[in-house]
Amino acid sequence: MDMFKNQQKIIDEMSHRELLHQLYMTQLFLFSIALGIGFWKYKSVTEITSYFKFDFVPILLYGGGSAVIVVLVDILFMKLLPPHMYDDGGINKRIFKDLSLIQLILLCFVVAIAEELLFRGVLQVHFGIIWASIIFALMHIRYLSKWFLLVMVVTLSFFLGWLFELTQSLFVTIVAHFLIDFMLGLHIRFNESKGV
Repeated sequence: MDMFKNQQKIIDEMSHRELLHQLYMTQLFLFSIALGIGFWKYKSVTEITSYFKFDFVPILLYGGGSAVIVVLVDILFMKLLPPHMYDDGGINKRIFKDLSLIQLILLCFVVAIAEELLFRGVLQVHFGIIWASIIFALMHIRYLSKWFLLVMVVTLSFFLGWLFELTQSLFVTIVAHFLIDFMLGLHIRFNESKGV
């Protein structure tokens, strides 16, 4: 428990700019890991590029449709459950509330590409959906002390993994991940502007 309190204290002392910088550095680190493991595990560039199928209908239907469903379920839980169950220490509010629309789009885009390339494109392909989802959950360390948020992030990871298994397309999971983060970021900004 002390580890989580110490982490929360460090985060609380960071400025918005420092918090964003750390987030971008984390994504660069994840992207580098994806490239490193990818070069090690994939035999050729065409093997990984085969997962980048740009087929508009599945991207829209599975990626976009899934994102809308996930966000609606998430918002429903936010309305039905007590606020402490969604309390992540205020990190998401601090990250999203002061971003311009362009900054929000860029941040969600970077996160979706780095995380989906690593977790679906590399880890899931070579180590399976279970390991990819466990590592995805562990990466969201601030949720480990919050059982409901941990269940949500593990469920989301398995769901994105299932989408990848179904479509064999990283574009589908990247679009889904981007839209989920983007819509929830907009939701946070909207509620913050109303003082909710």
